[in-house]
Amino acid sequence: MRPYPLVVAVLTALLMFAASPSAVMAQDAPSYDSTRAAELGADDYGMHRYVIAILRTGPNRSPRKEESADIQRAHLQNIRRMAEEGTLVLAGPFMDDGAMRGIYIFDVDSVDEARALTETDPAVQSGRLTIDLHPWYGSATLKEVNDLHATIQKVQF
Repeated sequence: MRPYPLVVAVLTALLMFAASPSAVMAQDAPSYDSTRAAELGADDYGMHRYVIAILRTGPNRSPRKEESADIQRAHLQNIRRMAEEGTLVLAGPFMDDGAMRGIYIFDVDSVDEARALTETDPAVQSGRLTIDLHPWYGSATLKEVNDLHATIQKVQF
């Protein structure tokens, strides 16, 4: 009686476990950093509450290119200001010509606080954009996007 069948079975089982996705994820998973989680305001799942804003085409779209360019420039300056303050963690346009024009993700405690911030946007003030606001739950690491982005941005808006 040779022990080969038992050895082959044990080795096969070990190899199958070692190659399984859960074993690979467990080996590659970063260790939990409680200090960083606390700095980012993360819950036990590494998540945080935000307010997301959907920017939509407003009723007042100026046909004058100069006026549109001035409002757009002021809109981008306002985005930069909110990002520098730390209240805006993500912003960007949608890449089609639909009624939904872009998004903001705010790191604020309430929809009312996000509404007050959106009311400082010259594009909203002029009626070029309207805003839909919703509480949203996402990764606490989103708060680091602006700092990370600054390291790869070659040209300012």
